[in-house]
Amino acid sequence: WGMEFDKPEGGALALASFSGRPLLLNFWATWCPPCVEELPMLNAFYQENATKGWQVLGLAVDQPSAVRKFLERIPLAFPVGLAGLGGTDLGRSLGNLTGGLPFTVVFGADGKVMHRKMGQVTAQDLQLWSAMH
Repeated sequence: WGMEFDKPEGGALALASFSGRPLLLNFWATWCPPCVEELPMLNAFYQENATKGWQVLGLAVDQPSAVRKFLERIPLAFPVGLAGLGGTDLGRSLGNLTGGLPFTVVFGADGKVMHRKMGQVTAQDLQLWSAMH
């Protein structure tokens, strides 16, 4: 949790600021069609569940300029961090050994990993996860 990521709009995002509440952490990239496809669903999940304490963080394994352009076109309500090599290491430490995208990890409020999902998230996944907290 001691990591920091740059934000596409400038400034930094400390991972530690997300502890204490459930968090859906999503690794994505603009060049990954299934990632782009699931973002609106994750955005809706965030908007529906933020009042219940849920947090969503997107870590883009991508070029900052590509992420900025993408977010101008498709704004997201949840924070996005630019995951450089730190993001790749974090993903690996969370069980993404192949480095595939999208990769989603759900943390409980205690910071423990509750779920890992390699590949596109489904509406059923989100329903199941939100019911568990």
